[in-house]
Parts: sequence; structure tokens; C-alpha cells
Amino acid sequence: MISGGNLFTRVTRSVGKVTGRPLSFCLALAVIIVWATTGPLFGFSDTWQLVINTGTTIITFLMVFLIQATQNRDQMALQLKLDELIRCVEGAHNAMLDLEELTEQEIETVHAHYTKLAHLARKQARAGECDTDKPDLNPFDPDTHDEITKIAAQTAA
Repeated sequence: MISGGNLFTRVTRSVGKVTGRPLSFCLALAVIIVWATTGPLFGFSDTWQLVINTGTTIITFLMVFLIQATQNRDQMALQLKLDELIRCVEGAHNAMLDLEELTEQEIETVHAHYTKLAHLARKQARAGECDTDKPDLNPFDPDTHDEITKIAAQTAA
């Protein structure tokens, strides 16, 4: 049962559930088959073609908004779940909460930091070393880049 939310949210949830089922696909396929089989009856006229073109255009137009609304809601719920996991795990950086609100450049900086950490961890794992119990490296600290580079150089030596 769908409850709560405004009318748009309730409608998008309901329509999303209905249109995402195999029966809906079969119904759409049946409409196309009926339309195609009536072609000879209408002499494959322009009006006959216009009916399917108009119908599919309207449905596609509306489905774009439905899909976007559903993805926005699902993405926000997923981010909140991840934020809760970060918040409750001891040792996790609370600064990682709500990363999706950072600028593109800030996200790229954090991504570069974790890419270097992952590369270092893989290198250590390949060498048979443990990649845990390393110093805590803050991705928002400008000196972190130098510290990671220093650790990577020590590991390479």
C-alpha cells in the first residue's frame, strides 16, 4: 500500500510499480500488435500511423518524468542509507556524509585521494602486506596528497 507524500509522489510510485511489471509490457506489446494488424484495414493511412506516433510520443514524454522522479527518490534513499552506515561505523569519516552535495571539483579531489589509497592497498596486498592499520589520511587535508605519495614511495622501495 502506498501512503504518504504528495499527489505527484503517490502517482509516480503507483505508475512506476504498474509499468514495471511484465503484464504492462505484454499489454503494450498487444497494443502494437493490434495497431499493426489493423494497418491493412485502414490502408496504412497517415491517420493510422499518426495514432501510434502520437500515442507513443505522449507516453514516452510522460515516462521520462516518471523515471526521473523515481530515480531521484531511489538515489536519495540510497544516499541516506549510505550516510547512516558511515555515521554509525566507528572510524569512518563523517566528512564523507552528503558527498553528493559537493562541487564537481571537490568530488574529483576526494575521488583522486581514494584512487591513490586503493592503488596503494592493492600494491601492498600483491606484496603480501596487510593494507590495514595505516595512518588515517583525511581526504580533505591538502597535505594528504603528499603523505600518500610519501607512503607509496616507501612501499615501492
